[in-house]
Amino acid sequence: MKILLFGNSYQRQSLDGIKSLIGHIVSRGIECCVEREFHDYLVQSLGSCDGVHVLDSDSIPDAHLAISLGGDGTFLTTVMWVSPHHIPILGVNTGHLGYLTACNLANACDMVDDFIDGNYTTERRTMVQVQCDALRIAHPYALNEVAVLRHDTSSMIEMETSLRGLPLTTYKGDGLVISTPTGSTAYNLSAGGPIMAPSAPCLVLTPVSAHSLTMRPIVVPDDAEVSITTHSRSDHYLVSLDGESHPCPTGSTLTITKSPVNVIVVQRRGHNFASTLQQKLHWGQ
Repeated sequence: MKILLFGNSYQRQSLDGIKSLIGHIVSRGIECCVEREFHDYLVQSLGSCDGVHVLDSDSIPDAHLAISLGGDGTFLTTVMWVSPHHIPILGVNTGHLGYLTACNLANACDMVDDFIDGNYTTERRTMVQVQCDALRIAHPYALNEVAVLRHDTSSMIEMETSLRGLPLTTYKGDGLVISTPTGSTAYNLSAGGPIMAPSAPCLVLTPVSAHSLTMRPIVVPDDAEVSITTHSRSDHYLVSLDGESHPCPTGSTLTITKSPVNVIVVQRRGHNFASTLQQKLHWGQ
């Protein structure tokens, strides 16, 4: 068995726990590969990182599991690297909210044991992909959302939006968020959009600071092609895919569709959506 480890360099309070997790993986006779930048950080912070192999993110090997050590941002970066290889991802929270993560560092070793023993479940999460008619986006996939945002101006932007080739509306405001069910608790929620169950076959379009109060979030089927042509006083607007921004020329058209690539998320057996809302969003407290 082979396990890949990804993390960030903001782990000062978690270094002992990470060292224990790596030692536990190695002690189980599992090949442990640590992403190079994260490996260098661990060596610098701990003095050594014994028993592991170094992994380059641009040459992901076949593996049984990828572990993301951090918060939701680290999880999304891990998704970018491993989702094309169909490797299941286990999120271990060493950050703040960690909505996408399955466990914290204190019980990560138990979760690894459960994975080895087959005592776990997986969820397939929908991703979206984006094409721009004016430029090539190197990694055009997003697990949470695609956000179209104004850039270099305080003026609102106008986003001519079509659904399945038919005109929907022209949104006017600071931007527009096209969210997956997984991302409904991220930017979409902050912008006033609805929470969706992760397995729901839909997307939600949520305007950001809409000029008109009649512009409300709308839920559409996830097999519907969304086209957006953006107009602005600026020469460019921003397209953000899970927080990674790309300047696009004003007047260009984005085409957003359901991606053929899914993300396989590892969860504890017995995990359910309601308990996640109660735990992470403190519902009922």
